[in-house]
Amino acid sequence: MPPPEEPPAAAPAGRPPRLRWSEVEEQDPALAAAVLARFTAARHHVLATLTRDGSPRVSGTEVDVWRGDLVVGSMQHARKAVDLQRDPRFALHAHPGDGSMAGGDAKLAGTAREVVDAGELAAYVAERQPPEPFQLFRLELTSVVLTDLAGDGIRVRTLRPGAGTTEVVRGSAAPG
Repeated sequence: MPPPEEPPAAAPAGRPPRLRWSEVEEQDPALAAAVLARFTAARHHVLATLTRDGSPRVSGTEVDVWRGDLVVGSMQHARKAVDLQRDPRFALHAHPGDGSMAGGDAKLAGTAREVVDAGELAAYVAERQPPEPFQLFRLELTSVVLTDLAGDGIRVRTLRPGAGTTEVVRGSAAPG
């Protein structure tokens, strides 16, 4: 049985608040379901991290929901893991599918925190059997975005901590 989920900690001064995946599901269940559908429709997605000199790096990754959090794994000492240890900021783009925009286009941003607790890692291994050795990162979200088709235009739904979900429609479906 998983341990009880801890309540979110208040963000330190100067740090924007972040959401756990379970909080996204509570705040906007429909958006959470649509975004998760995009991340489960394909196995591989695109993770953007920052290199030592600040330039972007994109890497393939898999996404999992574990104990109320979105997590990504990495081979031990892979470039993306080293990037996230040095600067935890990330952007994650779900596999775009067949190009039809069916189901929408999902993107996440936030910070990744490495799971280093031996007990948590052992529990993850017992439950998920990842290839070892590996590193595991818990995603703390600053934005959850789904862009989908709306008539002859697009609709962009964005959830940010403390701001709720906003919706913008562009194109012929936009309000007059």
